[in-house]
Amino acid sequence: MKKILTSLMACACLVGFSACDSFLDEEPKGTLTSNNYYLSQAHAEQNVNYLYRTGVPARLTSTGAYAGSIAQIQGALTAYFTNSYQGQELTYQYGREMIRQQNTMTVGVTLGSEWTQAYKAINVANAAIKYIPGIPNIDSEVAARLLGEAKFFRAWNYFFLVKLFGDVPFQTEPTESSDADLMLPRTAKATIYAQIESDLKDAVDALPAKTFAENKHRVGKYAAAMLLADVYFYQGKHADAATAIKTVLNSEHALAQHKAEITVANYEETKLESAWNQLRTTDDLAETIYAYEYDGNVSKASRWSPMAFDAAIMSFKGVKYSIAQRIYGPVPYYLNVYEEGDMRALPNQFYHWEFTHPNNPEQVWKADENGPGAWYFYTYEDMFVNGFSAKDRDIYRYAEALLLAAEAIAESGSVAEAAPYLAKVQARAYMNETEATLTAKLAAMSKEAFVEECWKERLRELVFDFKIWDDCIRTKKFPVISKTTKGDVKFVDLVGAQNADGYTIKDSDLLWPISPDELQRNPNLTQNPGYN
Repeated sequence: MKKILTSLMACACLVGFSACDSFLDEEPKGTLTSNNYYLSQAHAEQNVNYLYRTGVPARLTSTGAYAGSIAQIQGALTAYFTNSYQGQELTYQYGREMIRQQNTMTVGVTLGSEWTQAYKAINVANAAIKYIPGIPNIDSEVAARLLGEAKFFRAWNYFFLVKLFGDVPFQTEPTESSDADLMLPRTAKATIYAQIESDLKDAVDALPAKTFAENKHRVGKYAAAMLLADVYFYQGKHADAATAIKTVLNSEHALAQHKAEITVANYEETKLESAWNQLRTTDDLAETIYAYEYDGNVSKASRWSPMAFDAAIMSFKGVKYSIAQRIYGPVPYYLNVYEEGDMRALPNQFYHWEFTHPNNPEQVWKADENGPGAWYFYTYEDMFVNGFSAKDRDIYRYAEALLLAAEAIAESGSVAEAAPYLAKVQARAYMNETEATLTAKLAAMSKEAFVEECWKERLRELVFDFKIWDDCIRTKKFPVISKTTKGDVKFVDLVGAQNADGYTIKDSDLLWPISPDELQRNPNLTQNPGYN
């Protein structure tokens, strides 16, 4: 059941401005200051609700007709994923060719939206954290929950900024007037990470121990613990990540399971009963730890189904879109990350090569030489009935929690302890292996081999969760996928490696440029090294 969008229709008071008229109307419209706005519990709830619809969760899931989200743009840096319109969407092209440094104006303006929206959310969160404790007669449990949610979103937005830009301006007090000093210098990311970790620990303690669906699509303890574990993981703090993720592992979250036994012999009859087809079409599964919520009547999803194809699908009768483009399509040999017998590489799981019109069998779409389409993006209702999607977009899944646990525990403890977590993910995918045999096989690996197996599994399972570039930065390794041999992936040092198109990755490619607009507004900012 949709809760935040339909039951809590309100909008935020941006700090220094009034609340707006609709939950989905995110522009400031008045001049009320925050200290005479936070007067009731309703005000606090409205402002915290706003954090669900702006900043990092919106930026990770927002996609258009020709350009994907920042998460997809990041993945395209590897050149394992292509955009048919990258010649028009130059941030893709300059990133893939590793020439962002000479095109700072174009790329910086594109990334300016990520900067602006994240800081907008941080400012609202800062105000909520400052003023909610002083609201008269607010229910103490509600106040604690709202503070936990505000700290979660403040932490997430700072994490997002640090990953993109490195050291960034940092403040924990709201900007409440036009006289405020906005010319902040960059703060060392170590300081920012300390605040992120503190906020998320508070959120874990304050928020209810409920799954995403049980908590009516609000942030709960397990979403906060997942983000905290991810923050530790990204920094290489494996022991802390292993401790944090156990909160999620001990929750009611679980992997989605196949609705039927799927074998080689019955694959065509049962393929749509798989766990990944449930994740593709169904909200509120136990696997979802955090998702960006959509609703067909209130907030329609971005253009996901058209990304499952290319322009050729537009000849199909009844398509409800005017444009379909391959915005994030894997190159053909990306699928060599999968071992023989891995169901995820078969048609109509994550990928597809051929699509027959559901109402007209004479019309058939076929993938071209650029690679398969992303079946995981497609739904019939979206493409042929509504022209929009109401499907929530998963950002954190339990499969990722298991993979994080496996790697973090192996790095900080033992492979034997870590093996069962990796085996659970693999057992769902392999039609000819059991969880027990996989666990035994994995437990016999050396630590180095096991960790690389975790990296490979993330390439296989999280392909459309858009984690690949974060993993490159986190591990400082680049996956070199064989063009001929299934399962053959080697990991080389990231800096100095060549991406899939043969362009060499440099130190300066690890961060994005700060927008020239921000540099002009704030003379205390400095540009990231290597950028004009």
